[in-house]
Amino acid sequence: MSRLRLVEMQPKFLMSDWHQANRMHYGNVEAKRLQSERLVAESQRLVEESDKATQRMQQEVNQRLEWRIKDIRFWKQELELKLNDMVEEIETLLTTKTRVERALESCSEPLRVTLQCMLEREKRVGIDLVHDDVERELIKEKEVIEGVSALLQRTLEQINEQIRLNRSVKYYLEKDLRDKVQAEQIDDYCSNLSNTSINIPHTVAPIPTTGRATVTPKEWEQFSDLNMSKAEREKNNSVSLRVLVDSLLEQTASDMRKAHQAVGTALELCIQETKSAKCQLEENLAKVLEEMARQEKSMASLRAAIEDKRAPLSVAQERLAARSQRPRIELCHDSPQAQLYAEVQKLDGHIQRLNRSLFQSEVELRALRSSQLTLEEEILVKANSLYIDEVICTQLRQPIVVQNF
Repeated sequence: MSRLRLVEMQPKFLMSDWHQANRMHYGNVEAKRLQSERLVAESQRLVEESDKATQRMQQEVNQRLEWRIKDIRFWKQELELKLNDMVEEIETLLTTKTRVERALESCSEPLRVTLQCMLEREKRVGIDLVHDDVERELIKEKEVIEGVSALLQRTLEQINEQIRLNRSVKYYLEKDLRDKVQAEQIDDYCSNLSNTSINIPHTVAPIPTTGRATVTPKEWEQFSDLNMSKAEREKNNSVSLRVLVDSLLEQTASDMRKAHQAVGTALELCIQETKSAKCQLEENLAKVLEEMARQEKSMASLRAAIEDKRAPLSVAQERLAARSQRPRIELCHDSPQAQLYAEVQKLDGHIQRLNRSLFQSEVELRALRSSQLTLEEEILVKANSLYIDEVICTQLRQPIVVQNF
């Protein structure tokens, strides 16, 4: 009963209200449908636009990746060329360094021989210990070898420094080249990726845009260009140094050869002069010995002559003594007496002159003997000098051959 009462109590709408309500429902539904159609159309347009934009962007990225790969390959090829040139230059410079080291080592033996020759020649004695051409040339040779050694040592230090610079450039070229290879591999990988590629994560982690240094393409090119410019500069310096070293080695070897030949020429001339002086001394000694023999023979003749005069003098003196015993008037100064006086005086004069001549001969013989000793000493001096120059120094210098370094 109560329910019936409630139903009966609900208000009733008019037909106009009913029609109005239906029209309002129809309008709302139509508006929702039209809005949905517009949204579907807009969504379709956005899908098509995003597909086209995505395709366009991928094509543009692929094209730019191809350009980038070409750039990387170009610079990589240039770096490889510079690196190969630098590797070859380092090897060539190491060969040059070996030549300089061998040249420096080859200076030690000629210097030792030169100093030994100078020391041996100090053993000359007497007048032969002279500051001659050989000694002057030996001093020059010593200075040349020492100068060459010092110059080669400085050159070796320059070569070592240039090798260090070349290896430094090589290191940065290799580092840049490794980075280029890695960048090429990464960009090549990126270029080969497509929407259908497998093993691509569907969720991509956000890429940080800060915290890493960014390099512009111009700076990127300038970096490699700077490395190659350094490599080119150091290569040119290295080539110039090698050319200088080649000229230096040729010049120093020539200087050492000239100094060695100058000493050899002076030594040969000195040996010839010493031999000539020794021969002249020996000839003079032979003449002195011959003259001494004649002088001794002459002295023997003088002594014999003096002895031969003693008997006639004794006879004359005895006659004078005997005739002085004549008695009184018979003791007259007759012609035999005068002749006897004259004979005694003449014989005594002859004996005195012979004695003076014998004394002079003895003095001369002593002078000749002194000359003999002097000549013999000088011959020994020359023989000693010849032994030093012709035997010791010549044998010391004979194995020395200055070759081109």
